[in-house]
Amino acid sequence: MNAIKAEKLKRITTRKGFTLLEVLIAMFIFAVVISTLYTAYTGTFRNIEETESQADLYQMARIVLERMTEDLESVYISPRREETEEEEEVLDPPTRFIGTRTEIEGRRLDTLRFASKAHIDLDQVEPYAGMAEIVYYVRENSEEEGGFTLYRSDRANFGQGGEAGTGGWILCDRLHAITFIYYDEEGGAHEGWDSTDDLFKDKLPSGVSILLELANRTNPESTVKFMTGVTLPMSRGEYEQVS
Repeated sequence: MNAIKAEKLKRITTRKGFTLLEVLIAMFIFAVVISTLYTAYTGTFRNIEETESQADLYQMARIVLERMTEDLESVYISPRREETEEEEEVLDPPTRFIGTRTEIEGRRLDTLRFASKAHIDLDQVEPYAGMAEIVYYVRENSEEEGGFTLYRSDRANFGQGGEAGTGGWILCDRLHAITFIYYDEEGGAHEGWDSTDDLFKDKLPSGVSILLELANRTNPESTVKFMTGVTLPMSRGEYEQVS
């Protein structure tokens, strides 16, 4: 009996715990596993965030380009006629198509002004949805360093004066650059267009290409570019054939 007790006591006293090296190895393995899991989860969340940001960017660009396309396809310019002092008061308000090349901080941030039948009455105060002067212009975004905001001004009473490039509503933010290129009847490209100038007197371009560059918040070093082209059905050559 005493021999059995002695054997049990020997077993108890001879048991050993973990050594310091074993504890350190276990802690190292645990740290590696936790780091791997953390990296996997953060990478997944980052990919989800980038995907959502890209989806928002593409949706915003699609809305902007569709709106511009509809506005330009409804562009209008008054027929040519000799104005006299007697007729001046009864003539329709003058319509014009003015595209100006503009650079801010080395970026192309063009402006465009024209008459269009694509008037949108967001405030529901106009008696009808008809002719309006539409202006695309850019303002610096005070909430985002180095960012700009694209505005669309839509005034039905454009014949009654008013400063261009004011009012309106935001078309998109996160704007890095916007470039308009205008094409004449022979396909020549121009960086600006002014229907009040002798070169393009009372004329509309045959087409307009739009290059929209939006800032990528997930990768500030790069921009995402979108491009479209619009044929103007009211260009002077076609207009004179049907008028």
